[in-house]
Amino acid sequence: MASSANLRLLCAVFVCVIVVAPHAEAAINCGVVSQTLAPCLGFLENGQGPPAACCDGVKTLKKLATTTEDKRTACRCIKSTAAAIPGIKQTNSVALPLKCGVSIPGDVGPKTDCSQIN
Repeated sequence: MASSANLRLLCAVFVCVIVVAPHAEAAINCGVVSQTLAPCLGFLENGQGPPAACCDGVKTLKKLATTTEDKRTACRCIKSTAAAIPGIKQTNSVALPLKCGVSIPGDVGPKTDCSQIN
């Protein structure tokens, strides 16, 4: 079971790297986003938790995504990962920052229009 989750995460990271390759000048990329949010996968799928490692990742991602382009890149990465892992739920994605005590402008999840992120 764990190897199935690892395989899905590896596939998601690969998809994210492909999607963001043209945006290499950004301070963050899909590899960083996927690695940072990997501990959140269980919460994103089933809503239980999130574990401390997940919240640490959410806080780190917020610190890394300082520019509008960084925030949009992170958003696109999250959307790509959500598309690769269909078990991720929009409601859990939206709830995650609040559960971790992080304030972000707007909701970021599988259905977010990343071009609207500022």
